[in-house]
Amino acid sequence: MRIDVQGIIDGQPIPGRFAFAVPDPDQHIRFSDNRNPGVRWHDVPAGTRSLVLLVVDTDAPSDPSDVNQEGRSVPAELPRSDFYHWVLIDIPSEVTEIPEGEDADGVVAKGKAPGPTSQGVRGINSYTDFFIDDEQLEGIYGGYDGPCPPWNDSLVHRYYFTVYALDVASLELQGEFTGDEVLEAMQGHVLDQASVMGTYTLNPALAR
Repeated sequence: MRIDVQGIIDGQPIPGRFAFAVPDPDQHIRFSDNRNPGVRWHDVPAGTRSLVLLVVDTDAPSDPSDVNQEGRSVPAELPRSDFYHWVLIDIPSEVTEIPEGEDADGVVAKGKAPGPTSQGVRGINSYTDFFIDDEQLEGIYGGYDGPCPPWNDSLVHRYYFTVYALDVASLELQGEFTGDEVLEAMQGHVLDQASVMGTYTLNPALAR
């Protein structure tokens, strides 16, 4: 099984149009195009009844104390945790791609609704928790929202786009389900999977 993610070569930087934010010389960051990249998968195994697509940043700071704080930096050695950027389940087995901009095209303050779409069923991404105390952005964030690592992080973040082929037509998850809940529900049902990893940073000192 293979996965192709538009504009992303494994291990290379993610283009800014697929990010939630890009660097800004005056205010550190600004909103970007926040378009989901086109994703295609190939060589799906026989017996596949549905697919799942997850995008996860495995380098999110486990302690937010220094995040985006003037005069401070998030140390590279800080323990890291998972931050989900796209949770999509129950993708019909006949679907082979999701076009660019189909699930996200611009930053939507307070988020997009989770639930059924033409490509599958949206779960919620981790911005739902991240913005919980932000009056302008607090809300339920369904579907895709792109990278926005701390602008003062000493670590370049890694983003894994993974498609899973399942032997069940539905994971029977509803409402505001998370990436972790999807991983638990998939146990014992994964026939195959494929990933591409892209990198992203908002720290000018790390940009290349």
